[in-house]
Amino acid sequence: MNLISLDIRMLRSLISVVETGSITETARRLGRTQPAITLQLQRLEELTGKQLFLHGGRRLALTEDGGIVLTYARSILRLHDELISQLASQEIEGQVVLGTPDLYAAFMLPSILSVFRKSFPRIQVELNCALSTPLVGLVKRSEVDIALVTRMNDFTGGQVVRREQLVWMTGEQSAAHQEHPIPLALLPQGNIYRDHAIAALEAANLRWRIACQSESVGGLQAAAFAGMAVTVLGRSALVAGMRELGSADGLPPLPQVELLLYKSSGATSKAATALHDYLAHYLRLGDQHGETGVPIEMA
Repeated sequence: MNLISLDIRMLRSLISVVETGSITETARRLGRTQPAITLQLQRLEELTGKQLFLHGGRRLALTEDGGIVLTYARSILRLHDELISQLASQEIEGQVVLGTPDLYAAFMLPSILSVFRKSFPRIQVELNCALSTPLVGLVKRSEVDIALVTRMNDFTGGQVVRREQLVWMTGEQSAAHQEHPIPLALLPQGNIYRDHAIAALEAANLRWRIACQSESVGGLQAAAFAGMAVTVLGRSALVAGMRELGSADGLPPLPQVELLLYKSSGATSKAATALHDYLAHYLRLGDQHGETGVPIEMA
């Protein structure tokens, strides 16, 4: 039996292509060219001796063998990255300031940061919760080392690490969505959650009014729990006592938003790099955008 050796970089490219659905996006994320990513996938097929993709046209989907390879690739990559972290973790120390909206601090980051603290016990993470727009300014002025934010229309730079589906939600017993005009609990002006909510209602010719405006997700949830309003948040924030609303409730569909990870130019310490890379890796693993049945665009 001939033993083969699979390059970690090939497996990382495979996972990224499936998660993003795009070779173009994978090349951007990994800092490679599109031909280089394509060549890696072709080489992976040659080494495994299996057809991993259903070829035809500009779009690809994973074969059954491709799905098996993907499952193992994720496990191998996770163990690989954990090993590298463990080997380095005891030697890395320092303080890192992480900025993020309270929505992500409450519902997305706790499990990741908990594992990070175990892997890097000598790194102290200071959490700074604020809205996305001011956080981008803080990280660019090096007042925050790393920022996880929602992409706004005027944002530049940053690394896409996850996509979050926006959903309408209200209290479990609330009938606020049946009121005319529809009472809304939204973030302040300039936030893309708010922009998408209003644009969707306007396009559907539905009347609305602002019943609650809050910079904190807690304020929006309080209004929804009380039956005062309908709010728009990422699906990860759907908690017990709230329910998701959709077309059956007379509300229009909402898009996904992209989460960006920024690292300050002044954040050159090993501690800052460790946290940045850890967040980038584990947020992508949690991204449900790409599964084995999702077509992959060859562009």
